[in-house]
Amino acid sequence: MATTQSKTKAAARKAAPKKTTAKRKAPAKKATAKKASARKPAAKRDLRSAARETGRNALLAGLGVYGKAYDQVQAQIEALQQQVDDAQKQIEERRQQADALYQSLVKRGKAVEKDALKAFDDLELDSLADRAKLEAQMDKAKARFDVLRAKFKKAA
Repeated sequence: MATTQSKTKAAARKAAPKKTTAKRKAPAKKATAKKASARKPAAKRDLRSAARETGRNALLAGLGVYGKAYDQVQAQIEALQQQVDDAQKQIEERRQQADALYQSLVKRGKAVEKDALKAFDDLELDSLADRAKLEAQMDKAKARFDVLRAKFKKAA
């Protein structure tokens, strides 16, 4: 049994140096882990800048929407203002036409009034209102009719 014990001890000794080599390999992995951790901050920086850029682009897109809406409203206001201006021009033209028509009607009314006053003056209403003058005119008219009758009787 002594030989088996010495063989196990020898095997244990041989196994021990293998463990040390394995320990040496582990620090080599840690060195690669340090390289990976050195890469992570650069990747984090890229993610941060990408996130900032994305946020800024979202803000700019919102401003772009506002700008387009503002432009559309301005265009609609300008179109409405043009329609209002056109309507005001038409109203002004119609006012001028109505004023010209009114002036022509006033002129015609003055002419009619003048003619009516002249005709009214020709009627001699004063003589018609005065009974004595009216009877004198009737007598004069009867006398003329009598003269005309007499002429027709002689001619017949």
